[in-house]
Amino acid sequence: MSITMYGIKNCDTIKKARTWLEGHGVAYDFHDYKAVGIDRTSLEAWVKEFGWETVLNRAGTTFKKLPDADKEGLDADKAIALMLAQPSMIKRPMLDLGSRRIVGFKPEAYEAAFPG
Repeated sequence: MSITMYGIKNCDTIKKARTWLEGHGVAYDFHDYKAVGIDRTSLEAWVKEFGWETVLNRAGTTFKKLPDADKEGLDADKAIALMLAQPSMIKRPMLDLGSRRIVGFKPEAYEAAFPG
């Protein structure tokens, strides 16, 4: 199984998730979407799977600093455009297990995905 973690290298939550995976011997590739970017197809798939409300990180400073006009009338298309323009607004980590994805980091979700 090929596993890819999408996120930003210096994010505290990413650091916790990477520490968990490495501590449990789980091999993964890391895709830094702040350095490398993210494609529209991936974002659209994530939004379709989880809803834009889950994928768009509205609690982060990047979103909070947006002009009010950019925050108003949000829908899937507008959220995807915002995340493409500023990948820091994507909830992290996004852990792609191939057959499914896990959004965010909760140790219990990782334990369920990687038993034993």
